[in-house]
Amino acid sequence: MRARDDGSVTIELSILFPALLLLVTALVQYGLWFHARSVALAAAQQGVVAAAAYQAPPGAGVDGATAFVVAHGSQTLFDAAASQGVPTPGMVRVEVSGRSVSLLPGTPGPAVVQSATAPVERFTVAGGP
Repeated sequence: MRARDDGSVTIELSILFPALLLLVTALVQYGLWFHARSVALAAAQQGVVAAAAYQAPPGAGVDGATAFVVAHGSQTLFDAAASQGVPTPGMVRVEVSGRSVSLLPGTPGPAVVQSATAPVERFTVAGGP
């Protein structure tokens, strides 16, 4: 080893370490966002099941989605909001939005929006629509 190479590993690591730290932080942030997205999708599915039930009261989807987020995702999905709509006749849609956890203090986490759609349950008679 030549004398002029002394300390080169220290300099290489001091250049590489911040990039490696940024990569690890980005991967963890992506994992938190993906988990929050999964919680929002599960809440939307829970809400659409409640809203599509036979003779469900108005707002049942919003109540079901909100209850799911409170029970299972209050530490993961922040500022969660649910909305219920009718995209086409005979269908119901529930959308859950919010923000995931942020690793950077003082900054909001990435936005999360998930929705679920299902047909409204109804009784039919033989030979009818």
